[in-house]
Amino acid sequence: MSKAEIAHGIIAAMVTPMDEDGNINFDELRNQVDRQINAGISGVFTLGTNGEGYILNHDEKLKVMKAVIEEADHRVPVYVGTGCVSTEETIELSMQAEDLGADALSVITPWFAKASQEDLYEHYKKLNDHVHIPILLYNIPARTGNALAPQTVARLADLPNIKGVKDSSGNFDNILQYIELTRGKDFNVISGNDSLILWTLKAGGTGGIAACANVLPDIMVSIYKYYEDGDWDAARKAQDSIRPFRNCFKLGNPNTIVKKATNLMGYPVGMPRAPFNGLTKEAVETIQKTLDTYYSQYKK
Repeated sequence: MSKAEIAHGIIAAMVTPMDEDGNINFDELRNQVDRQINAGISGVFTLGTNGEGYILNHDEKLKVMKAVIEEADHRVPVYVGTGCVSTEETIELSMQAEDLGADALSVITPWFAKASQEDLYEHYKKLNDHVHIPILLYNIPARTGNALAPQTVARLADLPNIKGVKDSSGNFDNILQYIELTRGKDFNVISGNDSLILWTLKAGGTGGIAACANVLPDIMVSIYKYYEDGDWDAARKAQDSIRPFRNCFKLGNPNTIVKKATNLMGYPVGMPRAPFNGLTKEAVETIQKTLDTYYSQYKK
């Protein structure tokens, strides 16, 4: 895959379906890959935040990535989340993903312990030296406690396998600085916040990795499609239309909200693994009412 193809369009941040006992439902996982591709998605991303990569063991991660890669069957690029706390484990998992046929890696910063910017640079540089497929940096400091500074991203953009960055900070100025400091480096910046996809495109970014695609794939795909077609009003309408669902994220863990909504849409993806799976009855009712609005107004 060429650098130009990395981090373009709408990439689905896929959930990992599970049964009532918390075991991975591989049949539904494959079904969700097909569902996303049929909706016109530009790529699928597995084992990210919504994919619960943080709670799966090493063997489970390998089985999930293998199933997604096989089911996608080169129809769209497959991005695999391989970031771990240690550099050693990150390299090991990334090399295994490459061997299994992943098209690109999405690598979250290490978490829990505080890392300096030089620590982060060396972490990604060592990974760059051990793999041969594109690496997409993943900045989500609210979850990890470690933020990739724009100047660090600019340095990393000079490495041969570092092809882009996904920013989930929610800070649009941070996205702007990523774009400004990597302009001319053939390096792509993509939004990890669904609400900022259109604005990231307008600023010079190349798309979004979207959790909402699990629930509303057609709408998410249309944001990019309308933008590419030059239909700004339609693109903005599509972007604005996801706000009611995004507002549901305040009701609990966003991963749990996404999975519950996907279930309510009729897809048995189960709930996240404990303890991150609780929702009140009132929250579920609000999610259902929100989805009913999409059925009547937006859903094709």
